[in-house]
Formats: sequence, C-alpha cells, structure tokens
Amino acid sequence: MHYVSAEGLTKSYGINPLFRNISFHINEGDKIALIARNGVGKSTLLRVLNGEETVDEGKIFIHKDVTVALFEQDPKFDETKTVLENIFHTNHPVLNVIREYELASESEDGEAMAELFGKMDDLNAWEFEVKVKQILTRLNIHHLEQPVSDLSGGQRKRVALAKTLIDIGFDHKHTLLMMDEPTNHLDVEMIEWLENYLNQENVTLLLVTHDRYFLDAVSEEIWELERENMYVYRGDYENYMEKKAARLESEQASIDKAKNEYRKELEWMRKQPKARTTKSKSRQDNFYEVESRAKQKIEDAQVQLQVKMSRLGGKVVEMKKVYKNYGDLQVLKAFDYTFSKGERIGIIGKNGVGKSTFMNMLQGLEPVTSGKINIGDTVVFGNFSQTGLVIKENMRVIEYVKTIAENFPLANGGSLSAAQFLELFLFSPDKQYTYLNSLSGGERKRLQLLTVLFANPNFLILDEPTNDLDLPTLAVLEKFLEEYQGCVMIVSHDRYFMDRLVDHLFVFEGDGEVRDFPGNYTQYRIWLKDNEKKDNKWDALQERKSKGETTESVVVNRASSTATASTNKAAAAPKKKMGFKEKREFELLEKEMPELEKEKAAITEQMGAGNLGFEELQKLSERIIVIDGLLAEKEMRWLELSEME
Repeated sequence: MHYVSAEGLTKSYGINPLFRNISFHINEGDKIALIARNGVGKSTLLRVLNGEETVDEGKIFIHKDVTVALFEQDPKFDETKTVLENIFHTNHPVLNVIREYELASESEDGEAMAELFGKMDDLNAWEFEVKVKQILTRLNIHHLEQPVSDLSGGQRKRVALAKTLIDIGFDHKHTLLMMDEPTNHLDVEMIEWLENYLNQENVTLLLVTHDRYFLDAVSEEIWELERENMYVYRGDYENYMEKKAARLESEQASIDKAKNEYRKELEWMRKQPKARTTKSKSRQDNFYEVESRAKQKIEDAQVQLQVKMSRLGGKVVEMKKVYKNYGDLQVLKAFDYTFSKGERIGIIGKNGVGKSTFMNMLQGLEPVTSGKINIGDTVVFGNFSQTGLVIKENMRVIEYVKTIAENFPLANGGSLSAAQFLELFLFSPDKQYTYLNSLSGGERKRLQLLTVLFANPNFLILDEPTNDLDLPTLAVLEKFLEEYQGCVMIVSHDRYFMDRLVDHLFVFEGDGEVRDFPGNYTQYRIWLKDNEKKDNKWDALQERKSKGETTESVVVNRASSTATASTNKAAAAPKKKMGFKEKREFELLEKEMPELEKEKAAITEQMGAGNLGFEELQKLSERIIVIDGLLAEKEMRWLELSEME
C-alpha cells in the first residue's frame, strides 16, 4: 500500500533554504532513517509530514486510510493532567477500561479490579492490556497518578514514547510512525527492547537518530539531507558511508571536468567578436551552464577539535573505602579505585543506581557519606553534563563565549580569538550573533562542548554526550577522544560510541555494588549471555536432581574452559554404551570445543582493540553469537556422551 508521496518540496527559513525541490515516496512496511547535520531540516520535514508546518513549494499526498504519528524531541502534554490521563488521552471504551484497570492495579484495589475483570472480558481488552503493561513496565513508568508537570526531562520523554506506542498499537491498521531521536534519555536495556518491539510490530517507520546500532537494527534505508538535496541509500550505515564517499568523489570529478571545459570556453568567449552569429549564441548559452557547474562547491565542513590539554601529573584520583547513601538507598559501598593516566572508562547501569552521583562525587560536587577521594594537584576536570548550558540571561552566542575568555590556546601552541574558535565549532559569523534561545538542540550541545574544552581539561567526564549531536559531529568527537591523552569517563546509551572508546566498564549493579568489567559494552553483553546460559544449565541440573537423578562434577582440561557440571542417569536406569560412532564423535567434540573457545577469545581480544570499523564490529559480534550457539549445542551433546562413557 502506498502511504506518502511528496513532489518538489521546498522549505526555507528567511533566505536560507533547508531543502529544495525534493521528492520521495513511502510505502507500507518501509523502515527509513533520516540523517543530516543539525539545523538542515530533519525535524522540520517530520513536522511538515505531520501537518504542523507547511512547505513553500511542492505537494504532499497521504493516503486517506493512513494515520501519521509523530514522536517529537520535546513532547507536548496537558500539564494539568496526570501521567495516566495523558497516556490514555483518547475517549474509547477499550482504552477507558484499561485506564481504570491500570489505576486499580497500581492502588491495589481488589474490589475495583474484580469489577473491571468482567468489563475487560466483554470488550476483549486483555490482549491489548498485556501490550500496554509491557510498554509501561519496560519504559519504567510507574506512579501513574503523578502530574506530568512534576516529571523530569527523561521521565517526560519515556511517558511520551509510551503514549505514542500505545496509540499506534490501538485501532490503527495503517500507521506511519515518525520518531525524532527516540533513544535519548533511554537506558541501554530500554533501547534494546524498543529495537525488538519496532521489529515485531512491523510498523512503517521514518526515524531520526544518531544511534548507529539502533539505526541498523530498525531501518533498511537511509535518506540524507545535504546541500538542499535528498540522497537515498539502501542498506546499513556502513554501506551509506561507502556510497556517500563514492558519490562525493564522483561529484568532485564532475566539477573538475567542468572546470577544464570552463577554461577552454572562457578563452573562446574572450576571443569572440562583439557581433555574434546564431551558431555562436548557442555555444555562449552552453558556456554559462558550464560555468555554473564549474563553480559548484562540495562543502563538507566539520567541527575541528584542536584544544590544548593541561599537563597531567603522576597522581590522578584515588578513591578509598568510599560509601554513599541517600537514606536507605545505597549508591556506593566500600568502593576502592586508583585512576591511571589515559584511562577510558564507561559507566553503565539502570537509571537511579547512582551513575551521575558517582561522577559528581568524583569532582567534589557532592559529599561522600564516608571514605576519602584524593585528587591530584594537576587534575583539571571537564564536565559535559546532561543539564546543558547554564545561562543566567539571554545573550548572543559570541557574548556568551567572551564571558569565558577572549582568546583560547590550541594544541599546536597558537591561540584563537573567541570568534575564530566558534568557527571551528561550525558557528558562522552570522550564527555567532544569534541569541542562545534560538539555537537548535544540536547547536546548544556543540556550544556546550566548546565551553567544556575551553578549560583545557585533562580528565573529561561525559554524561550522555551523544544526545542531540548529529552523526558528522559525533564522528569528529570520537576521533578526538581516541587521540586524547587524558582520562575519559563516559556515561552513554550509545553502544557504538562506548564500544569504540572505552577500555573497561564500571557496572553499577545496585545496592552499592560496582563491577569493574575488563572490556567494552558489546563484550559485557556477551559475557552476560554466557552467564545466563550457565545459570540455565545449573537450573536444569537442579531440576533433574529434584527428580531423583544424581550429579557428579566433571573437570575438563581444555585451553580456556572452566569446570562444567555433568549428570548421570539414576542408578537403577540401564546405561547405553558408546559405539564406535559415539566414541569418534566424543573425541571430535573434545577437539572442536577448545578450538571454538580459542576463536571466541581471539575475536573478543580483536574487538577490544578499539581500531575496528562499524561493519567489522558487527560481523565479529554476529560470529560470537554463532560460536556461542555452537558451543551450547556441543557442550550438551558432550554431556550426553559423557554419561554413556
């Protein structure tokens, strides 16, 4: 089914066009990612399709049976109503009874729940209620009677996401779901759940995101807005990068060819007499077309990070038996750690377990309950926080920067004026004189990054730095951090960003426990899955024991394996002896399993080196999943054969 057709769309703000004469089509089942630099018009295009804005030129056709749903970066609510009333805002019998049931469930009103059971049955509302419950639980939405005006920014985002998902899941057969940065303010588990949910629901999707793993998981096509045009690429992000590079190379070759032709035609034009013939007039017209092509410029401006880093001495930070409590909530319990030069640490954990508190304590912004934090004399913290820019009054960008300093030292020994430094961060002279409140979210993030790097920090603390940054700026920031000689501590839901930059993780597990995991996020998830499998095997063994079977420990001397449990049948049960084929299979298994584990260890080490591209990381991650599956099968078969031996 054909959902949307757009022909010749043009949209400008003032004299600056966002896009010009673009055309596209969206069909049922399409999953499209829309990417561009900040300020180029991604969010504007979504609002145009949602009917919130109009274009200057062009036509849009949306099928009459299609419902358009837009999840925005800054969600809008009825501030006078509760979370529950905002989520179930549609007056429909099914939604009304589910709303009442959720409210009764939260308040544990057994009498009301019993009465609502019958209504739920009558309206066949149970299937949809299960979906609603899953959405609310997975997005950690509780206290449904709380006014939305009391919610934090992250809570508002999650409530808006729940509202959108419930809307599209109810009574809409044909929905175009448009999402503007849906992963901001979600933890990694929520993002992974959202990936699976969107894939299972088979929605038609138009998505704006900076999260490259999420982009690859849920989209099959990439649209890029660049230099007023739209370019379409089939496939994943890595394929987009390759195809874009080829396109730019081809365009540059075409411009170079036009320049050569232009020089020849310019010489001919200068030699021509004033009185021109009809034949030379056509050549003259062609000259102006060639001139236009020859004078095209492929602008690929990028943020330039060339700041100077303060010298970092031998002593960085020591944390000794640090405790932190908020009443009954334990954030840290006897935490010991000594930071070294050049460490790159990722911090992960569910919301509310103390990640931000930990970083504030490290910088002396929050007191410890007990214990000591000793900070080296040469340490200069650079804090890129989620709170963003703190502005007392509205002012122009250049005025704000000059309140910090007039000149800024660079890594190469030189210095730049405030205006020149702003240009490194893609603030043109015109943009420097705009007011701060008129900046986009991404522009504010760039300005915040600039102010953090002004102080020449040697210990960077980055709390969700990828929110609202466009992909080109993210790529530059990643390259800068890879070469940065100081310490880096990162809290981020962007798994690609974490995988590329961190050497090890502080995993906040709750109740004050922090695990120091040696590896990046993908390696940690693999480790978790391995442990889940071991736990499942242990549970299976315990179940067999409860049924009267005996268990004996079997130690297998393999290169990188650990002790594995083995089970025998009950003594009364007759044993089947190994035949030649089984013995041969058993011998092969004892050779194959160490080889698979050796390959897995090599891949894990390769992924931890931090020098792989996205496509290589993806392939290696997929190979590890395959290896884990093979090992699980072979280990179970080995256990079966070992019982026969």
